[in-house]
Amino acid sequence: MNMSIKRINAIFQKDFKDFSRNSAVSVTILFPLIMAFIYKNMDTVTLDTYYLLFNMSFAIIATFIQCCLIAEEKEKNTLRGLMLSPASTTEILAGKSLLTFTVTVIALGLTAWIAGYEPTNMFIITAALGLSTLFYIAVGTLLGLLANSVMEASVIVLPVLGIFSFGSFGLAFAEKYPILQALEYLPSSQLIELARKVEEGAALSTVWPQFAVIAIWIAVAIAATIIVYRKRMVD
Repeated sequence: MNMSIKRINAIFQKDFKDFSRNSAVSVTILFPLIMAFIYKNMDTVTLDTYYLLFNMSFAIIATFIQCCLIAEEKEKNTLRGLMLSPASTTEILAGKSLLTFTVTVIALGLTAWIAGYEPTNMFIITAALGLSTLFYIAVGTLLGLLANSVMEASVIVLPVLGIFSFGSFGLAFAEKYPILQALEYLPSSQLIELARKVEEGAALSTVWPQFAVIAIWIAVAIAATIIVYRKRMVD
């Protein structure tokens, strides 16, 4: 167990050094903070505004940074050496995700503080944001394994930004285009629905369907990531 923690910590420290040296990637954490300052000075800030900031943070920070870290490892041919090391798949993926998770959580906290968001039930909202972070990191890992360079990674994450950050807005046109009703089941849409219920006084037992949908998305994303990762091991 101690060896496992040491390996995860070693991967974390390596990623931190790579992240701090790559200003093109690390500067992205400032974007949601700047947007939070802008929205804070608006006359009316709705719940949808707060969660637009959060969903953008997920895509721009959790997915983009994770994707670039993995793609950079591939571009430098160091990921293959990591795969062939004594570290297990779980240790490698956990170590590669720890930095992104930490940075995303800090950015979300600062964004909420700057924008002035104070949820009715902090525990439920924190749990929901934490689960959502895991999903976007898993997607970032998957896309990073598919990308061949950091430049390609910068492009491949754009659909995630569009679909998961702004996809919930498509529900406004669901009556005219019924197929858009499927957007209701996006993790970003479920997060907003959960937040609305919490503001109405809902307890944990009431929002479990939203947690369940987000958990399913996480399971699918992690499963796809592991499949692609193991395929890369034998390539």
